[in-house]
Amino acid sequence: MMSTSNELASELLGLMTPLVAREGVTSTALPAVSLFSFQQQEERRPLIYEPCLIIVAQGRKVGYLGDRVIHYDPGQYLVQTLPLPFECETHASDQAPLMAISVGIDPALLSEMVTAMGADPRLDAHRDPLPMASVAMTQGMHEAVVRLLRTLHDTRETAVMGILRVRDVIFEALKGDQGPALRALVLGQGHYSRIVQVLSRLNTDFAAEHSVEALARQANMSLSTFHQYFKQITRTSPVQYLKRLRLIKAQQLLVQDACNVNQAAFAVGYRSVPQFSRDYKRCFGMSPLRHRRQWQEIDVAEV
Repeated sequence: MMSTSNELASELLGLMTPLVAREGVTSTALPAVSLFSFQQQEERRPLIYEPCLIIVAQGRKVGYLGDRVIHYDPGQYLVQTLPLPFECETHASDQAPLMAISVGIDPALLSEMVTAMGADPRLDAHRDPLPMASVAMTQGMHEAVVRLLRTLHDTRETAVMGILRVRDVIFEALKGDQGPALRALVLGQGHYSRIVQVLSRLNTDFAAEHSVEALARQANMSLSTFHQYFKQITRTSPVQYLKRLRLIKAQQLLVQDACNVNQAAFAVGYRSVPQFSRDYKRCFGMSPLRHRRQWQEIDVAEV
C-alpha cells in the first residue's frame, strides 16, 4: 500500500533533521549534497540556483521565472537544469522550519548517465523542455532520496556508497517529467541546446561586454529567432537576463567575499558605480552599501 504524501514527507523530515547543523545551509561529506533549514519567512527576492534537484520535506517555496509561478512543496521536487536568475519566496516558521535537500547536477555525471541510458524516443521527441520546473514526487524518487539521507548518517557508508546514492536520485529525475530537459543538456539538439550554450557563456563571462547580435551569431540564429527562443526559455530578454545575472553575482560578492561597492560593480562588468547602485536598489529594494552593512551586522551578531 502506497504511503500518503504527508507520511512520505514525515519520513524525509525525520532523516534530515539530525543532519542539519544550523539554520541556513549545511554542507555534507558529499560535495553535491547540501541541506537547508530556514525558520524565517522570506519575501520574494532575486537569486540564482546552480543546476540541481531540490526536495522539500517541510515548509514550501515559490519561484517566479518571468510569468511562470513554480511551487515546490512537500510531495514535489524542483528540477533546475540551468543557472537561471529568478525570484523566490520562502514560507517557514519557528514551529515548522523549511527543511530541504539539494542534490547538485554534475554535467559529466549527467552526460555519462544519459549516454548509458541510450535513446528514448518518448523523451527525446519532447520539443519544449523547461529549464526549471517542479514535478510530483514519485515513489521511486522518494525511495532514492531516503537511501541518500540514510547513507549520510554513516561516514563509512557515505565514503563507499555516496556517489551511487547521488546517481540513484539523478536517475529517478531522468525518468521523471523533467527528464527531457535534463537529456536536452547532453544531447545538444535543436534551438533549446543553442540557447543553453549561450547561457553557459553568459554565466561564465558575465562581466564581459556582450552584444545581442553576437550572441545570436553564436547560436547560429537570426536576431528575431534568437530573441524568440531566448525569451521562451528564460522568460526575459537577453539584456535583462544579463543585468539580473550581474546584480545577483554582485550581491554574492558583497555578502560573501567582503568586496566594497566599487569593487563589486567593476567585478561584474559595470563601468558606472552610480548606475550599478541604481540598478541594484531596483532589483533588491535597498542600496548595495546598505545591503553590505546589513550582512556585516548579521556576521557580527553570529560571532
